Amino acid sequence: QAQAGWLQHDFGHLSVFSKSRWNHWVHKFVIGHLKGAPASWWNHLHFQHHAKPNCFRKDPDVNMHPLFFALGKTLSVELGVQKKKFMPYNHQHKYFFIIGPPALVPLYFQWYVFYFAVQRKQWVDLAWMLSFYIRFFLTYLPFLGVKGTLGLHLLVRFIESNWFVWVTQMNHIPMHIDYDKNVDWFSTQLQATCNVHQSFFNDWFSGHLNFQIEHHLFPTMPRHNYWK
Repeated sequence: QAQAGWLQHDFGHLSVFSKSRWNHWVHKFVIGHLKGAPASWWNHLHFQHHAKPNCFRKDPDVNMHPLFFALGKTLSVELGVQKKKFMPYNHQHKYFFIIGPPALVPLYFQWYVFYFAVQRKQWVDLAWMLSFYIRFFLTYLPFLGVKGTLGLHLLVRFIESNWFVWVTQMNHIPMHIDYDKNVDWFSTQLQATCNVHQSFFNDWFSGHLNFQIEHHLFPTMPRHNYWK
């Protein structure tokens, strides 16, 4: 599931086939049938992220602030001045691993993707999603039963969620997070991204998103060319 996530990311960025429509078609199949999520949902969120990475209220990936975490030096100070004590932010480095990685995919994404597809009437995406669940349950119900199949699905999403959050946060959260200052596009990308050491394992584990700077500057570039 995690590797299918990096694969759908490639198709979503039109970086696999030379024809855009081929990428769109296969993207719907990979994220819909192999992962059970709508392509339109991913496009809606991820394109905003690339347009304004780490810009508060414009990048959906940092919208967890300030309900759970205080992100960035500027916003953290702002919260302190306003004395918004939603949570004990001085201990967030301890509870991040309890709330963030384990819960994002199985508890939040799991229901929100259906809400998104129905609300926006993305019926084709919804059909692809349902095909994933039909295939999954037909495959495992005869062996594991209802409880076992649901447990397996939750376990897979739990592991995938930790994997996903570690990769997507390590190359963005350490960088500048603030309100949109309307600086030029190139500077905006560089301020919000950092790379992670290259190794065979890191390349595989992160779907080559350890080259986050290159990815944000050249988002349609095939991942295997980032190192160049």
